[in-house]
Amino acid sequence: MILRRLIKQTDGASGAEFALVLPVVLLFLFGIIDAGRYAWEFNKAEKATQVGARHAVVTDLVPSGLSTYSFAVSGGIPQGTVVPITAFGGISCSDSGGSASCTCTDSSACAFGTTANDTAFTGIVNRMQQVMPVIGRENVVIDYSWSGLGYSGDPNGPDVSPLVNVQLQDMSYSPLTLFLFGVDIPLPTASYSLTLEDGNGTQSEG
Repeated sequence: MILRRLIKQTDGASGAEFALVLPVVLLFLFGIIDAGRYAWEFNKAEKATQVGARHAVVTDLVPSGLSTYSFAVSGGIPQGTVVPITAFGGISCSDSGGSASCTCTDSSACAFGTTANDTAFTGIVNRMQQVMPVIGRENVVIDYSWSGLGYSGDPNGPDVSPLVNVQLQDMSYSPLTLFLFGVDIPLPTASYSLTLEDGNGTQSEG
């Protein structure tokens, strides 16, 4: 008799159903929030890369030797002609143990040297951090590649006006749904390119 009454008892059915459904609802809710936060974080990464590139093209070059090297006087390129890609293939700059370092993409085309202007590199990183504070120096790579612009022996600035590409890499996002497991999701590499403008100075507008 008592067992029969217990079987027919339905007072706690709603509570049991709620307990079963609640984890699924919460997972779905936090999943929506995480998707929005992921998109927001990637959007910030892209914007930080854009402002970093803008800062890089109007301030001092990170490869300092490229700023003052005369391809006419020291490189044997006729005055007033375009510096060929064989004389300047490109150079990549990044953080190396807390200070900037540059590597030539073609060692035979780096007569200007690979000395890095750490102040210029730091200025670019600092500008990017204004948009996304979690960016570290180790996350930023700046490439200067041949664009066909500029001319040998330019008396008013660098002989070349390279294409400047700023990359933001190895960034990650911590989702709420995986917080207890300490799992981070990597963000895609963000990249933005602009052509060098004056390549001289320490500040940019905007």
